[in-house]
Amino acid sequence: MINKDNVRLIKYFLVFVILLFPRLTSANQNSDCLECHEETESERAIGYEESLTLSIHQDFDCIDCHADLDGIELPHDEELENVDCGICHEDAAETYIGHGRKSVKECVDIPCCAECHGKHDILPSSDKNSFTNPLNLPSTCGRCHEDLNLTKRHEILYGKAVAVYKSSVHGKAAMGGIYFAATCNDCHSTGGSAHRILGPGDQESTINHFNIPKTCGKCHKAIEQDFWDGIHGKLVKRGETDAPICTDCHGEHGIVSPSNPQSRVSPARVAEATCAPCHESARLNEKYGTPTKRLQTWIDSYHGLKSKAGDMTVANCASCHGAHRILPHTDSTSSIHPDNLVVTCGGCHLGISAEMATTPIHSAPGISQTPIANIVRQIYIIIIIVTIGLMVLHWLVDLRREIKKVRQKPQMTRMNQNEVWQHHFLMISFIVLVLSGFALRFSEAFWVQWLFGWEGGFPLRGILHRIAAVVLMIAAIWHFIYLWTPRGKQFIRDMIPNRTDWNHVIQLVGYNLGLKDKKPQFGRFTYIEKFEYWSLIWGTIVMIITGLLLWFDNITIIWVPKGFLDVMLVIHYYEAWLAALAILIWHMYSTIFNPGIYPMNPAWLDGKMPLEMYKHEHPADPVLKNIEREK
Repeated sequence: MINKDNVRLIKYFLVFVILLFPRLTSANQNSDCLECHEETESERAIGYEESLTLSIHQDFDCIDCHADLDGIELPHDEELENVDCGICHEDAAETYIGHGRKSVKECVDIPCCAECHGKHDILPSSDKNSFTNPLNLPSTCGRCHEDLNLTKRHEILYGKAVAVYKSSVHGKAAMGGIYFAATCNDCHSTGGSAHRILGPGDQESTINHFNIPKTCGKCHKAIEQDFWDGIHGKLVKRGETDAPICTDCHGEHGIVSPSNPQSRVSPARVAEATCAPCHESARLNEKYGTPTKRLQTWIDSYHGLKSKAGDMTVANCASCHGAHRILPHTDSTSSIHPDNLVVTCGGCHLGISAEMATTPIHSAPGISQTPIANIVRQIYIIIIIVTIGLMVLHWLVDLRREIKKVRQKPQMTRMNQNEVWQHHFLMISFIVLVLSGFALRFSEAFWVQWLFGWEGGFPLRGILHRIAAVVLMIAAIWHFIYLWTPRGKQFIRDMIPNRTDWNHVIQLVGYNLGLKDKKPQFGRFTYIEKFEYWSLIWGTIVMIITGLLLWFDNITIIWVPKGFLDVMLVIHYYEAWLAALAILIWHMYSTIFNPGIYPMNPAWLDGKMPLEMYKHEHPADPVLKNIEREK
């Protein structure tokens, strides 16, 4: 009876005979094949001869691999049986039972031998022209792993893994000719065999969560040991899937040097991009009992502020805690153990004292500070509130007196009560809309925290924004109706821009620059007020339309594509900026900060303003002649 070992010996013997006597066994077989292939596929035939001459299989005959052609009459069928490389490479065939998460038997997209090693041009991996040479592996693997249709079909997360790898520190080293730089096989080959590449869910896989430190440790041995000695490594050994490993901090295919500003472990990014996702996680802090708000307290510290300002030499997380051998402060070998702080801090602060080294780094006002520091803090807060409060009170009293002096002068009616109330509704709704709108965009700003940073504050913000929007629409409708009254019709006629306004622009600019001697004589409305009014009309229409479309987005999306709403959101946001800045800069100056107006034009309160002020601002208004005649 022939056992399995005997069969294997027979196979090896036959291969030996074929290699030893190639010309004796089938001297004319290759030429028979090339006669036909040269005639019909000359380009490929040239490739066959040249590639076979250079190939590691140069002494093989065609039928040594294409065994199904042995003894058949030529020409053969176009469709041939797959070549069985396992006849010679039995160990590799037994090992290669799957690729990634799929098995060879169940998935037609699994690469066959030829797709990785080549067909007639197979070269040893040591040859720089071999498809499986370490320097060529990214391109070989990329034929499948850069195929987006294939990666999508098999739910492979990294559709451009090879392109990303080529931009990494490993990829650049490999592409630069450094033979020992990590390539695909170095990380993905289980047990050192490229024929055994397993998915990350397999416990034996080199890219399994718990095996990645060992995989990286093949090159980075000292760092691997530091990692296992640290708290993160201990948690990984304990079986914690949420404990960070190499790839959580450094990335996977796109690892770049820490000196690269784009690196997640660069001095500029390590705190927020790498450490914070775990140490700011409420779930992880609760699970492991670690302190909260570590990132914010560091950012508020001197080190954090300097780092945010762009200083790359200031201490970050890794500077004090270490990069790989990270231990809690209770461990006597930890860099942040009280007994070791002088050495740790002394790395930057030469000659630092033990007392200074114990100064808390992760401290915020009222947290982890000495009692006397907290007392001084409270005293200063009281001093600031009292001092600034008295200043504001003094300013308000003085302002009240100045306004009273203005009101004691002869007055004239600038706006009737209807117009005053229109202005009130517009002013209140505008202020509420601006504050409640920008509060959503800048929710972390101090003034937003003051206004809405309390429980239930932000839901109320949305309600206030919508109420103010309704008030603005009511004010707009009110004004539209007003324009059909006799006074409203005269108002709109006087507001229409004309050639005189353009002349006034040139004349006033020249006057302000000292190029003209006389200031223009404005009528009822200056070109400044006309510009404000028509800008207000335009802005109100834009904000109402875009606001309604965004408010009722579920209805809007039925009729328009999603991209339309994105455009509306952009318009709504930047139109708000335009309106807010225009009011702050243009309107506030013309009604308050203009030296001829200061402390303000009181017409917005009850519609009346000093006659002297009106003559100064609108000397050409015909109404002044009527007033003079009445006198």
